[in-house]
Amino acid sequence: MTVLEGPSIPATTPSEVAGFIARDHGLLIAGQWRPSSGGRTVVSVNPATGQPLATLAAGERADVDDAVAAARAALADPGWRDISPLQRGELLHALADLVEAHADELALIESLDNGKPVSVARAVDVGTTAKLFRYFAGWPSKFEGSTIPISPRGGLRVLNYTVHEPIGVVGAIVPWNFPMSMAAWKLAPALAMGNAVVLKPAEQTSLSTLRLAELIGQAGFPSGVVNVVTGLGSVVGAAIAGHGGVDKVAFTGSTAVGRLVTAAALGNMKKVSLELGGKSPHIVLPDADPAAVARAACDGIFFNQGQTCTAGSRLYVHADIYDEVMSALIDEARRIVVGPGHDPATQMGPLVSASQLDTVGSYIESGLADGAELACGGSRPAGLGAEYADGYFLEPTVLTETTHAMRVVREEIFGPVLVAMRWTDVDDLIDKANDSPYGLSAGLWTNDLTKAHRIAAAIKAGTVWINCYNLTDPASPFGGYKQSGWGREMGRAVLDQYTETKSVWVNLT
Repeated sequence: MTVLEGPSIPATTPSEVAGFIARDHGLLIAGQWRPSSGGRTVVSVNPATGQPLATLAAGERADVDDAVAAARAALADPGWRDISPLQRGELLHALADLVEAHADELALIESLDNGKPVSVARAVDVGTTAKLFRYFAGWPSKFEGSTIPISPRGGLRVLNYTVHEPIGVVGAIVPWNFPMSMAAWKLAPALAMGNAVVLKPAEQTSLSTLRLAELIGQAGFPSGVVNVVTGLGSVVGAAIAGHGGVDKVAFTGSTAVGRLVTAAALGNMKKVSLELGGKSPHIVLPDADPAAVARAACDGIFFNQGQTCTAGSRLYVHADIYDEVMSALIDEARRIVVGPGHDPATQMGPLVSASQLDTVGSYIESGLADGAELACGGSRPAGLGAEYADGYFLEPTVLTETTHAMRVVREEIFGPVLVAMRWTDVDDLIDKANDSPYGLSAGLWTNDLTKAHRIAAAIKAGTVWINCYNLTDPASPFGGYKQSGWGREMGRAVLDQYTETKSVWVNLT
């Protein structure tokens, strides 16, 4: 262990983590770490202290050009182009092994950089990353083409078959809420299918992705197969989205930025997949267990500080059990321990940045001005140490007496703010649940499976959880309806996003 000066890193931080964070972090291009071509840097901040944590290279358009050139060279290199499907799978398995071997280190890096509890980073972020690489390690030798029985004109005998080929250079742009696991959402299928990647992590939370990139090299992936360009989204992200040498862009983030990515991609008509925002309804029928619902609803909105695209931010409770559910839920919310992510007792950490805290605070003020009532939270938690005076902390917040005319009900807040409403008529409930530009996910609680399946069928969302919430798995496709995105992440479905299908016709006459 090492003892460090300054407020950004706890004194108990292990030396390997402290040493990694203290570096001047460069860009990974063609297997080499180097500074930005313009020499500029960007500072990562510890959300728990509001103080500088690490210095990152701020990439320029020229650096994206170099990264794309390195990726195209890797695609043409026999060391990547010609390896067998089983060998690609072996590389992904080796990477999963390394992620698991460095799990505690990666989780602490993620916690310090993002703010989330280290227990969540260990179980969810690191655990999901390893599972993703393991799951997709099995696909390279199993993603088969097909032979197609056709009926050609003139009585010709023709063999028609399909093959799946790598799409080429993938530009992957990932968000700050799950930095490493979201990077793996894109890296795992892209690499399994034989592509090369230019990866842009969020400027607020690049550290875990940079450490993952080091492990990718240790696993044996050839130079240039994965390139990482850190920096501002308006510079690096925009350059990737508009680059003529990028064949596909995979983006996770806000719907507003997703529109910009789509517009930029039109230049060379590159393929685009988008995983965007959400304002997910969490529905409670009158036969549900209030205590179980209260626990699940708290987890659904306060997990990861509410900074989750699937957050169950709109709670609809049947009027018959509304008071009982809300009483139990508010008690649960008040018991949540808010503190720095590295503290084992912490259940909810700070928000990621000062601007995000300001945004969430403005939504709370808007809701109260519109007539909502503050049932709990809404302020900075008491009892935090002086070293966290500038941290971006907010109590779990519940607003009641809300209506669909309010911004807090209609817009994605991306913070620990729950809006609660009563309902009595199921048809009106479904209309209100679907009355949103988003359609990412929904939750439903009932012991009546007939009603559960009927309501699930009526909800316009890519994922519906029944008597559970926020479950994902690498084998199950994930994505949204409407303005929540295009395409699917994970599962068999995502492989089509990272391949081109070629139809081959052979005249046998």
